[in-house]
Amino acid sequence: MWRSSGLSVSYTSLRESNLRSVREAIRGGSYMSHTSGLGKGYLQTNIAILPQAFALDFMRYCQRNPKPCPLTGVSDTGNPIMFTLGRDLDIRTDVPAYCVYRDGVLAETLTDISGLWNEDLVAFALGCSFTFEHALQHAGISLWHIDHNKTVPMFRTNIDTVAAGPFSGKMVVSMRMVAPDRLDDVIAISKAFPMAHGAPIHWGDPNTIGISDASSPDWGDCVPVPGDQVPVFWACGVTPQVAIQQARPPLCITHKPGHMLITDIPEDAEVTVMRSQNRT
Repeated sequence: MWRSSGLSVSYTSLRESNLRSVREAIRGGSYMSHTSGLGKGYLQTNIAILPQAFALDFMRYCQRNPKPCPLTGVSDTGNPIMFTLGRDLDIRTDVPAYCVYRDGVLAETLTDISGLWNEDLVAFALGCSFTFEHALQHAGISLWHIDHNKTVPMFRTNIDTVAAGPFSGKMVVSMRMVAPDRLDDVIAISKAFPMAHGAPIHWGDPNTIGISDASSPDWGDCVPVPGDQVPVFWACGVTPQVAIQQARPPLCITHKPGHMLITDIPEDAEVTVMRSQNRT
């Protein structure tokens, strides 16, 4: 189902809006684009929705691959309300756009999956690197895709994930260009967000991880690749979509790359927990 309120809300206006306004715009169908830079201060997540028969193997896959698949929430079977991630989060309507896979093949994209939801489905939420972008910006680190209203570029790599049941495949990464004198800052800041993929897995020559052309992403938008900046790559929550293509479940619903679920969880909550653990 494609929902539309008939009124369109701009990305620019939502960047300055509070979480409630952003969620209402998404749920009401007046905003259906990427969420990078939105919902400042709150954890964003990728999603994957699977039949119960595939849910345990998928949970094992996430547990074995925590960098690309940091599991942050799981619904009760048949319950679309993600009550552990917010007071009123409905997985059927609160993502700007969804990808629907049938037998591992992308069948359609929708903005409302209420018509597909059934009592056999389990929803998974996986942390997203959009979360630590706010911390990078706060530190004065420019992010080209946010400044230009684009979706971060994502690439399939040559890095194998650890299989679980029918789920396997190569890791997907997201890329951001960073000035060399800010590289250490970027690594340190993102490392403090393990539930949002944490520190990058690689920086420098993209060919090392199987990316032949950093100007031609597999998902997302092209960004400039200036020679005076360093390409930095983080494990990405689109990785499960590759694994789903391998597993070929009869039905699977994911977020459209770049179009995330924004939760009620403060993005600095895990930083606070880590600091507390480090003091003990």
